[in-house]
Amino acid sequence: MLRLAVSSSGALHEPTLSFLDKCGLSVSRTDVRKYTAEIPNLPNVTIHFQRGSDIPQNVESGNSDMGIVGEDRFIESSNENSDTEILINNLGFGQAELLIGIPDSWVDISTIADLADLSIDFRENKTDLRIATKYPKSVENFLLKSGINHFSIIPSNGTLEIAPTMGYADLIADISSTGTTLRSNRLKTIQGGTIMKSSCCLISNSSMIRSDKKKLQAAIGLIETIDAHLNASTFLSVTANLKGDSPNSIAELVLSEKLTAGIQGPTISQVYSKDSSCWYAVTVIIKKNELLPALQRFRKLNASSLSVTKPYYIFQNKSNAVEKLLGNS
Repeated sequence: MLRLAVSSSGALHEPTLSFLDKCGLSVSRTDVRKYTAEIPNLPNVTIHFQRGSDIPQNVESGNSDMGIVGEDRFIESSNENSDTEILINNLGFGQAELLIGIPDSWVDISTIADLADLSIDFRENKTDLRIATKYPKSVENFLLKSGINHFSIIPSNGTLEIAPTMGYADLIADISSTGTTLRSNRLKTIQGGTIMKSSCCLISNSSMIRSDKKKLQAAIGLIETIDAHLNASTFLSVTANLKGDSPNSIAELVLSEKLTAGIQGPTISQVYSKDSSCWYAVTVIIKKNELLPALQRFRKLNASSLSVTKPYYIFQNKSNAVEKLLGNS
């Protein structure tokens, strides 16, 4: 049985379940007090509800096989010798940024360069900038790359925004999606102070999965479904009726315009009209952001009965995520 770890609570719990549902992978949890659940459409997959901060380590240790987690959590916990890898980067939800937040009373500090100068001032006074964070590794790497060498990291798992007010830190570095909590606690962001941008991703202990054929097949099914759903999210299917002498003449007409040609070309079938006219139904897959220009081009070709549908899945010739799982990329 393939074990997929997801957040048991917090900001990513409901969005993760909603995402899986949109993928056609609804989670069935008979008792909210249970920390396991099933995906009826993938009978060889079981869901493990865990603390979000524990998911990367549990996948790395083999207590779970795969996980859906914020990229920020994964990067913070990973190392060069890790067996865990990201199979699918941006799942389309959980967007946030790891930001530096400073007291808004620091009116002369507005950029990361200003903060670097301030750290030198602190050092000359025989002290260091104290930064409270849940991401000590990521913050340290960022500060050093930004030319800030004099600082102390204060690891904290509690509410960070209060740290400067309580006096155990001068500033913070924390994850934020809107910045509202920072502003409510009289903190502000600075130019160049974004440590990383994060969204939810699918991670996997791929080498462990490859050693178990049943888990591997279940993982491939899970990945293919998610990958195809994400692929479909950027495309639309357009069908239009066009009058012409033959399928070939219609194909030539549609392919002459980039916007009407679709991503690979049209599917054409005859329409049996009441007046025996030669009508053909043309279906193309187009990019979502090109819908209106494509419709205008179809109208210039005298198309009628245009309809637009959203594909649920688009499966490519091969899935890059599956190839990565198999160790082929």
